[in-house]
Amino acid sequence: MNGRRNRLRGRIAGLVFASWAAWPGVLSAQAPPPYTRTLEGYAVPEVTLVNQEGAKVNLKAMLESGEPVIVDFIFGTCTTICPVLSAGYANLQTKLPAGSKVHLVSISIDPENDTPKVMRDYLKRYRARPGWDFFTGKREDIDKVMRAFNAYIPNKMSHFPLTNIRDPKTGKWIRIFGLMSSSEFVAECRKAGIL
Repeated sequence: MNGRRNRLRGRIAGLVFASWAAWPGVLSAQAPPPYTRTLEGYAVPEVTLVNQEGAKVNLKAMLESGEPVIVDFIFGTCTTICPVLSAGYANLQTKLPAGSKVHLVSISIDPENDTPKVMRDYLKRYRARPGWDFFTGKREDIDKVMRAFNAYIPNKMSHFPLTNIRDPKTGKWIRIFGLMSSSEFVAECRKAGIL
């Protein structure tokens, strides 16, 4: 009796799944949306942030030094978007030639919890090499930076995937909204002329 019931349940489940899968757009809705790419002119604020080693830096001077730089916004305890963005950074570092001056910058959107130690441990998890820094700072300064990059969110749980590549020749920023695969990220860096 139980065997018949289980077979019947299995058939019903199969029919339900087949109907759901055949519904137009259901499966395609699971695919991640394509990212968008725009050219922006950000005004980086004059703020002092602290990196994973506790060193203070003037963010504007660092980002506008003329060297190629990439900026994203993450937090150390994120388990959704940030690990994907950071995996992209880690993969990119393996593609950079020896002596590359590309500076990868991650800015915390959770400065209340992202201490230098937390950020150091985070970078270790991704085997970050020299050239990738994770910055935190005062909440008001972090908010200024997020607003400058049109990335402001009032709550870290509302964050979204955003990567900004600065073209060292023009000083313009290539804003990439959405998640890229590792190969797409490398292709965007090549397109920007920094790889």
